Amino acid sequence: MDVLSDAVAAMRTGRPHSSRNDMYGPWGMRFEASAGAGFHVLLRGSAWLVPARSEPVELGPGDVVFLASGCGHGVASGLDVPMEEVRLKDDGTWPELPPDPVRSGPPTTVMLCGAYLLDRSRAHPLLTELPEVVHLPARVGTHRSLWAAVELLGAELAEPRPGSDTIVTSLLDTLLLYILRAWWQGEARTGGHPTGWAAALADPAVAAALHAIHDDPSRSWTVEELGAHGGLSRAAFARRFTALVGAPPLTYLTWWRMTTAGRLLREDDSPLRQIAQRTGYTSEFAFAKAFKREYGVAPGQYRRRAS
Repeated sequence: MDVLSDAVAAMRTGRPHSSRNDMYGPWGMRFEASAGAGFHVLLRGSAWLVPARSEPVELGPGDVVFLASGCGHGVASGLDVPMEEVRLKDDGTWPELPPDPVRSGPPTTVMLCGAYLLDRSRAHPLLTELPEVVHLPARVGTHRSLWAAVELLGAELAEPRPGSDTIVTSLLDTLLLYILRAWWQGEARTGGHPTGWAAALADPAVAAALHAIHDDPSRSWTVEELGAHGGLSRAAFARRFTALVGAPPLTYLTWWRMTTAGRLLREDDSPLRQIAQRTGYTSEFAFAKAFKREYGVAPGQYRRRAS
């Protein structure tokens, strides 16, 4: 898997969910903060996104907003419109919105709203350095793949058919990756001087090393071998990787191994010996020692808590 896919897979838990909402007349909804991440896509009409800690954002048809940190926010037809609280159910799904008493003609606004359940205990920096609100304005000729996924998702939610449950889940996973890709590619192009993980993924040498680590975390990588993937000497590669990623190569390798181990313990019934081997440890004892140092509990105890 590539770095972006891996980062999302390591944090994601449960099934994502979404709904298509037809709004009539003045309307407003307020969402409390959550441990997950949410998105809104405006299909028709106009709206305002009102984050709890930043300035309101005006939305037009085709605009996509992603709230990576799950911050509390409101969405309304106008800044002066009262907002009704919308609370997710215990299983993370959307409640049924009350019927709108004013239904004369077509809806004034049509939105797709959705949320992803995330485990933030091992949040990948690729996601944690995102701003509170990622706003992707609709522009002709941009984000075509993103909008193709939006159109397919909207069609499935508007008219469910056999297989829709699985299709919607897959489309939501795809949509999340397209949103993140659009943001990072846009950051890499802005001003010609990307920073942080946008710069790391745009740098050929660092990106090659990251892909190597994620492709085979069990391998006993050396800094020299990772640098060779990007065509750099050991010293030059170590300096560049540390500057862009924020950690030395082998420190990141260990962090990713432990993050992978946590995900495997939550999702996989393989014996600890196999998980140790898949994450680069030659013995179950060495793996257990490293895992407890990182998580504060033994692997078996972590697995029982997660089950």
